Amino acid sequence: MSSPSRTVDAIVIGAGPNGLVAANLLVDAGWDVLVLEAAAEPGGAVRTAEFVEPGFHSDLFSSFYPLGAASPILRALNLEQHGLRWVHAPAVLAHVLPDDRCALLSRDLDVTAASVASFEPGDADAWRAEFAAWSRIRDPLLATLFTPFPPVRAGIRLARGLGIADGLRMARMLTMPARTYGEERFTGDGARLLLAGNALHSDLGPGEAGSAVFGWLLSMMGQDIGFPVPEGGAGTLTAALVRRLTSRGGHLACGREVTRVVVADGKALGVADADGTLIRARRAVLATVPAPTLYRDLVGLAHLPARLVADLRGFHWDDATVKVDWALSRPIPWRNPDAALAGTVHLDSDLDGLTDFGSTLLAGRVPEQPFLLLGQMSTADPTRSPPGTEAAWAYTHVPRRRRWDHDEVRRCADRIEQVVERHAPGFSATIRGRYVAGPDDLRSRNDNLVGGAINGGVSAIHQQLFFRPVPGLGRADTPIDRLYLAGASAHPGGAVHGGPGANAARAALTRAGIGGALYGRAIHALHDRIYP
Repeated sequence: MSSPSRTVDAIVIGAGPNGLVAANLLVDAGWDVLVLEAAAEPGGAVRTAEFVEPGFHSDLFSSFYPLGAASPILRALNLEQHGLRWVHAPAVLAHVLPDDRCALLSRDLDVTAASVASFEPGDADAWRAEFAAWSRIRDPLLATLFTPFPPVRAGIRLARGLGIADGLRMARMLTMPARTYGEERFTGDGARLLLAGNALHSDLGPGEAGSAVFGWLLSMMGQDIGFPVPEGGAGTLTAALVRRLTSRGGHLACGREVTRVVVADGKALGVADADGTLIRARRAVLATVPAPTLYRDLVGLAHLPARLVADLRGFHWDDATVKVDWALSRPIPWRNPDAALAGTVHLDSDLDGLTDFGSTLLAGRVPEQPFLLLGQMSTADPTRSPPGTEAAWAYTHVPRRRRWDHDEVRRCADRIEQVVERHAPGFSATIRGRYVAGPDDLRSRNDNLVGGAINGGVSAIHQQLFFRPVPGLGRADTPIDRLYLAGASAHPGGAVHGGPGANAARAALTRAGIGGALYGRAIHALHDRIYP
């Protein structure tokens, strides 16, 4: 590497939440950190703009952040001191059935219990029992989720809290389909639908193995923490992370696309940008791009073990997405008033419909009846749009193994609106403006959303823990010394919680600290065994 224009301790590729979390943790340790972002603004999939209509602050991608509000990583950054404020809708989530009945999830345990009891009286006590179980293990469980694999200390705390019998039951739940778990724990459809619908916030259908833990986790977090949003828009979370970073001496450069990680003798030395400018990294390069992008495009296959290159062919992306954003002249006129209380609304399948939706996507076909996740943003945060109006969106998943042209995406958006109209007569008349984004549109705004996939790779059991992104260590370390995978392709995966970024920062700090040479040799030796 010759004549670098700049030398820093660490380079972070990507200014999404994981990159900004990683950069903040490294700056806190006294490192000189430069974050390079290809887009014109930071945020990745956490951005807000007035792209539907002036005065309507719409989130380009993600909106509700239960994992963000619960994340011990984000909480430790004290982002409230930098402008972040969490706000809530009156209710967390409403699952609307085809006959307009609603299962309502509220932060008020009595309200949720009453709602599931309207489907089956005994489910009120069953829901309270699930929440009591969550409350006993919440803190060690969250610590286990957001630490590098294997989570030794947090895992020991969790095991002590559970005991042997309940520990085995939880291990079993980790492998179960959400539908099966719901049928074991509840008698009525209300509670079962909350679990199954929340499972579909991942890319797993309720009939797939491993979906139960996602449905249970989001349902219990919704009961406990809610599905909060940053006041003013998702972008205010990004702004708080940026303000914290720069106030501590970190640097952010937008419009700087990294085209190559410079590697020599098996070590990451820095990066080159699209202009050919070289930046040297004394200690680490952290990349928040998807694993295939990092290894194939930025590093190059010639620098990688042949076994890893072969394993990359088995990396599985999650489903594609079609999203519609609306500027509405008034709140959505739901036939069931419970739906008007919720920030998040699920439409409009019963258990069989949810299962069919998931299995149809798994088969690579377009579901005849789309399952919708809908966000009522002004209901959750009145600052999002003018008084009396609503900023709203809905998305559905579609197969990724086909090309989606403009007309197909528009027809999908029309079907989405027809589903809403069926449960909110007059909805169409409230639309002042809409913006439709298909899989290609999503990627054009965020290059990490490959093919419209929003989770950085499928969440199925075969691509979690030490199988994520490929069979390996389940850690941020890569076969290239001082290069770390810090995005959603790494454990613990997608959603906005900062886990992959924090894990990468911790690995970089360990490698550079006392005993770092021994750590590096140990990681290298393990990689040699995994990727001979």
